[in-house]
Order: sequence, then C-alpha cells, then structure tokens
Amino acid sequence: MGFKVIITGTTGMVGKGVLLECIDHEKIEQVLIVNRSTAGIHHKKVREVLITDFFDLSSLRDHWKEYDACFFCLGITSLGQSEETYSKITYDLTINFAQNLYNKNDNAIFCYVSGAGTDSTEKGNSMWARVKGRTENRLLNMGFKSAYMFRPGYIQPLRGIKSKTQWYALLYLIFKPIYLLLKHFPSTATNTTNMGLAMINTLSGNYQKKILENKDINELAQKNIENPN
Repeated sequence: MGFKVIITGTTGMVGKGVLLECIDHEKIEQVLIVNRSTAGIHHKKVREVLITDFFDLSSLRDHWKEYDACFFCLGITSLGQSEETYSKITYDLTINFAQNLYNKNDNAIFCYVSGAGTDSTEKGNSMWARVKGRTENRLLNMGFKSAYMFRPGYIQPLRGIKSKTQWYALLYLIFKPIYLLLKHFPSTATNTTNMGLAMINTLSGNYQKKILENKDINELAQKNIENPN
C-alpha cells in the first residue's frame, strides 16, 4: 500500500506540477484534488472534489481520515491586493483548511507553498511576507505529525505546464533560457518537478528541516522516501 495525499490548487502551475509527480510516483496510491473548478485530469489514482466556498468544507468531512498528507498549493498574488483581502485567502482560508484536517487527522503531514523572503517575525515592512510568516508559524505550531514550509524563489514550469496568468506565462517563457543556467545554482531557482518530488519525499516524516528554501527543495527532491507503514 502506498501513500494517500490531498492536493489543493491543482489548476495552478505549482499544484499541477505536484499532481503530475504524484500520479507518476510509485509510492503514491491515491490523490484527492480539491479545487473550485475542475483540473480536467482523469487518472485511476485521482479523485476530485469541487468546492464553491473553501470556508465550507463539509463535503470533505468523510475524507480527512483517509489521507496521509496535504500538499497545499492554493494561493494568490499579493499584487493589487489589500492586506485584508490577501490575509483572508493566504491566512484565514489556509488555516481553516489545515485546522479541519488536523481536527480529524492529527497524524497527517502538511506541506505549504510559501515563498522566498517570507517574514517569520511577522513584523517586517513587506505585507505579503508578514502574512505568509504568520501563516507558516500557525501551521508549524498546529500539531501535525510534521509540517513543512516550502519557500521557493523562481519556479520554472516543466512538463508543458503553463501559468494561468498571461503575463506570468510570458515571463516564464522569457526566463526559460536563463533557467538553463540558474538550475546549476540550486539556491537560486527550482522547478515544478522538484517541488512535487520534494513534497513526496517529506512523507516519511523524518526530514528534519521544517522550512525549505530553493536549495533544500532541490536536494530533497533527489532523496528516496521510506516505505509507508
């Protein structure tokens, strides 16, 4: 028997990358994807639950105990957002989801996509960094078996994945040749494949670092996880 994982945000670039790696990985038995709109991916490993309101998770009440981990890849850009709006999605929504999972399954592992430059002190000048820091701190102290905060900087989409945001997609196209150089410097960039593999490799629960920067993500992606119990 393999691991069973929940993934949010699979209609986005990072979430889709993580999903594709989970589908291909021999140690992942089942994936539950939770989205507002369908990811459009049909595979024997994949089950999908569509939720209109992420603050109403009643449709997931019978699923929480089945899964070993959650890979939380849902998020929004802070550009053009007030702190109140950004906090509602980044902090309130994330913590609501995590708390619902923890209440039913405190033995789960929770992986959260944060960002390079996140402010763990919650006191800096950068609004997004403070909110992300507050979210990370709450998740790390919630009581899960293990919780891991992923802080990628530049993420190169692989396997034909494209950002839904048009100008992001253009940016990634422009940076693709530059990434061929950046990938030789693992502290400066990562990619969607390594994000997925690194999350899968946290499932042993034995990885000691709880906050993973680019270099940590890239290194963890190359490790082999233990067999599930």
